[in-house]
Amino acid sequence: MDDIKKLLGRRIKELRVKNKLSQEELAEKIDIAERNLSKIECGINFIRAEKLSKLADALNVKPKDLFDFDHQQNLSEIKQELISAINESDEKLRLVYQIYKIVY
Repeated sequence: MDDIKKLLGRRIKELRVKNKLSQEELAEKIDIAERNLSKIECGINFIRAEKLSKLADALNVKPKDLFDFDHQQNLSEIKQELISAINESDEKLRLVYQIYKIVY
């Protein structure tokens, strides 16, 4: 799995965009410099613990939701997980195929 700083940075950016906030607006809400927020979103820096609660409030999420990275898996991890599930049993293969047919 990717570096936690990068995962958290991507998650913060995702939530910021979802809330239609610019980096400048979010940085102001949590009382940090815009440049620091940019570095956090890029995975260069890590947000200070005392700012996590303010960040969660500004993004309208619970603090634990900032660390919800499951949907950020890279494609090779997703492929491997699906291949493992398919190889595990015929029942799982049929289920994955049914879902595939519904979507496509």
